[in-house]
Amino acid sequence: MFKPDYRNVADAANNKEAKRVPLYEHGISVDFMERLTGERFLRHLVSDAPDYEKFFVKYNDFFKTYGYDTVTFEACVAGVLPHGGALAHPRPGYIDCADKFDKYPFDDVADIYFSRFDGMFAALDKTMPYGMRAIGGVGNGLFEIVQDLTGYQNLCLLSYDEPEVYAGLFERTGDMLYAIWERFLDKYAGTFCVLRFGDDLGYRSNTLLPHEDIIKHVVPQYKRIIDLIHSYGKPFLLHSCGNIFDIFPDLIAAGIDAKHSNEDQIAPFTEWVDRYGDEIGNFGGIDTDHLVRMDDELLKKTVAGVFNYSACGHGGFALGSGNSIPDYINPKKYLIMIDTARRLRGE
Repeated sequence: MFKPDYRNVADAANNKEAKRVPLYEHGISVDFMERLTGERFLRHLVSDAPDYEKFFVKYNDFFKTYGYDTVTFEACVAGVLPHGGALAHPRPGYIDCADKFDKYPFDDVADIYFSRFDGMFAALDKTMPYGMRAIGGVGNGLFEIVQDLTGYQNLCLLSYDEPEVYAGLFERTGDMLYAIWERFLDKYAGTFCVLRFGDDLGYRSNTLLPHEDIIKHVVPQYKRIIDLIHSYGKPFLLHSCGNIFDIFPDLIAAGIDAKHSNEDQIAPFTEWVDRYGDEIGNFGGIDTDHLVRMDDELLKKTVAGVFNYSACGHGGFALGSGNSIPDYINPKKYLIMIDTARRLRGE
């Protein structure tokens, strides 16, 4: 019988070969979980009178049932930002000038965040199955939060039209994010074995901001939070989509312990483990598109190939999709992925 052990994920994130190769997902749609299991539990989270404990009993049990050592959970800052929304719904954002920047209530966001999510984190902790801990934490990285306030186009315009506001956005947002993480770790560090945030810095061929801007404005704010996480004895995983090879040495220098997200059209997963397996853990491996369109037999061979190549001699490794499991994924193909991995690890 499968017995979860969060230390496998912690070891992989610390770039150690785990005793058992862990499974990992950045996120699994609850709609997908319900479709796969036939159980209905999302209503406990989204009703007018939510019952967080009832939700997390079922949510956490999904991860245990399907062979995960950790529960993936984060609560996103962008979900509670006053005047936010430009990240999820691409459009001109609220902050488009110095006056709106100066008046924005950055100092209020931490209180708003915890009034919304404190009960969820407490319920997650209370219902955690034996042998498991969570991986995740405060969702959204610096760049995504800035985009949520400005919109991507406005942000690019500000970099030319009002460079002081542009620089100030990263500084003030960094202060805001640090305050949230500081409070979060003080209360919930023990619930998590690996902390992370997602910050998509690139697209298929390059980064979304000039390399020098990311190195100047984004990476130092990452380092502040990563140093804080390390002070609690926890590893940090960065989830970032896109072609970020040119800035990756700077991200490693900032202290990231592991990285997730891969797309075969940018580079096969084996390139990530070849380049960086000596320095950081690598999570993922199976391009999410394969879980939609790849032939079943080829998918089995692909999963086995990634597993066998990455499991030994390439540092910390956890297998899963290269991005996440959205609601449109074919459950059969998802099961092929995890069943193949579980078979290869002897279950």
